[in-house]
Amino acid sequence: MDLLRHLRHFVVVARELHFGRAAETLGMAQPPLSQSIQRLERELTVELFDRSRRQVRLTTAGQLLLGEADELLAAEQRTRNLMRQVRAGALGVLRAGVPPETPAVTLRELLDRLTARAPGLDVDLHELTSAEQVRMLAEGRLDVGLLHHPVSADGLRFGPAVAVPLGVVLPRASPLARPREIELAALAGLDLIAAPRATAPQWHDHVLDVCRRHGFTPRRVRPARNPEFLFGLVLAGGAVAVEPAATARREPRIAWRPVAGAPLVKRTSAAWPQRSGHPAAPVFGELAAGVLADAEPTGPTDPLTPGPRPWPVLFEPRSADSPP
Repeated sequence: MDLLRHLRHFVVVARELHFGRAAETLGMAQPPLSQSIQRLERELTVELFDRSRRQVRLTTAGQLLLGEADELLAAEQRTRNLMRQVRAGALGVLRAGVPPETPAVTLRELLDRLTARAPGLDVDLHELTSAEQVRMLAEGRLDVGLLHHPVSADGLRFGPAVAVPLGVVLPRASPLARPREIELAALAGLDLIAAPRATAPQWHDHVLDVCRRHGFTPRRVRPARNPEFLFGLVLAGGAVAVEPAATARREPRIAWRPVAGAPLVKRTSAAWPQRSGHPAAPVFGELAAGVLADAEPTGPTDPLTPGPRPWPVLFEPRSADSPP
């Protein structure tokens, strides 16, 4: 028995106290409406309407049921609205993973956009490598993650990818930083600083393969998880890294130069389980792609030609023959 449907019929009849007008309000014929009320009465084993007179009246049971029915139907509507928001990804908890190197400003912008799109969504953010995210997605311990491609994993659905050209991260004082772009072959004899292979095996192998094909076979690959550690190794000399331009903005003594021909491009996108995915995962993927695309600058991080001074020039130096 569809109790809620019969209760909706009952409420309209109770308000109208006339089966004909109630049927018209409900958009149905009167006989099915009368049958619906009779079935409800049989189910509850009470009479809801006094039909002994020419005018329909509520019995005591009907009067008591009317208040209960209003609350039940209101609760049903609240439940439907709640579930609608859950299906739309606007409520609940979203367990999301982001790479450890994600800048704070990028995280803040992503969280702000998620809050604006789904104010009731609770984002449980985790700092995880691509390999960790793939494993946790497969185990059902993560709802969505930001992965660096290429990724070899079955059962995942991917959001829009953002392609970011990589450049060479090196000391600003290095002679290699003088040109506006660098050939990978010019790095021969140097070490390469990169995230440990275990964090993103396929991406790690791809970077080394591209470097070798373009004439740069590193003397050794030195692992660095933390950007600060990476900067320290770069500034110590004898080593470079290939990273997005945004990475170099964190350290003023570091320069970033594009690689000639842009052979290295890092593609990043959100990923979530193909089956039983969290309804907010596609929204996360869409917003993350927009934030990542907006966050990435183009060109060298320290321009080779000086820009306008950030302060007013109050005094110009005098020459020897200038009047006092």
